[in-house]
Amino acid sequence: MPNLTLADLTAEIEANVRRALAEDVGSGDITAQLIPAERLAHAAVITREAAVIAGTAWVDAVFRRLDPRVAVHWQVADGERVPADRLLFTLEGPARSLLTGERTALNFLQTLSGVATRCRHYADLVEGTGVRLLDTRKTLPGLRLAQKYAVTCGGCDNHRIGLYDAFLIKENHIAACGGIAAAVEAARHIAPGKPVEVEVESLDELEQALAAAADIVMLDELSLDDMRSAVAMTAGRAKLEASGGISDDTLRRVAETGVDYISIGALTKHVQAVDLSMRLQQ
Repeated sequence: MPNLTLADLTAEIEANVRRALAEDVGSGDITAQLIPAERLAHAAVITREAAVIAGTAWVDAVFRRLDPRVAVHWQVADGERVPADRLLFTLEGPARSLLTGERTALNFLQTLSGVATRCRHYADLVEGTGVRLLDTRKTLPGLRLAQKYAVTCGGCDNHRIGLYDAFLIKENHIAACGGIAAAVEAARHIAPGKPVEVEVESLDELEQALAAAADIVMLDELSLDDMRSAVAMTAGRAKLEASGGISDDTLRRVAETGVDYISIGALTKHVQAVDLSMRLQQ
């Protein structure tokens, strides 16, 4: 499946920002009203820790929607590695608007940069192997596309976006359909042209998926030896994806078995926001 780009996300970014500002600002920022409406200010945002940046477009959209008079001046770009204490961007405009938008803007930037930073960590672990690391549907509700975009900023790739753009036939689907062959045949009939992936738990099931001409076969928690055997058995007839129980310690060994993909829920699920700070300048 192709990776998301900012061009795909224009409407999504605006929707994310609209909901977030409604949630935070509500009927109005009463604390900001302490500041004279005519007062202008400058602010600087830094990262307190090393990170990979993602989410600049969301920050821009926050201030664009809140107050078009606010100017955002970026010193970094999405996908860029930055050290601790690096200046990320500056702001200038009405002081009220800078302070009202601060938390919403930084929430997007710290969360999406956290995703990109984790993804870069995993991508570095498998550098040179040729494997592609894929995200999953284990995302924050309402922020799936944003997180999946951040995954690409960190050097990893997108799996299917949802339940609509590709088949992923798992154990319960197989049981309900009456077998792997029947499930794949039904998928081809329901949505010709959509990718069909089958999850298998053994080499016997792999052979069934290959015989059914699945496009991708997910090897669910197979041993390293079985993964190597799977690569030899498949011989290019389908793409192979390893999944389940993969840690920092085992990731590179899995990559070196020769599988095409490794899917990791932790890319979007086990995310720690990057520590950012905004200060008004005197």
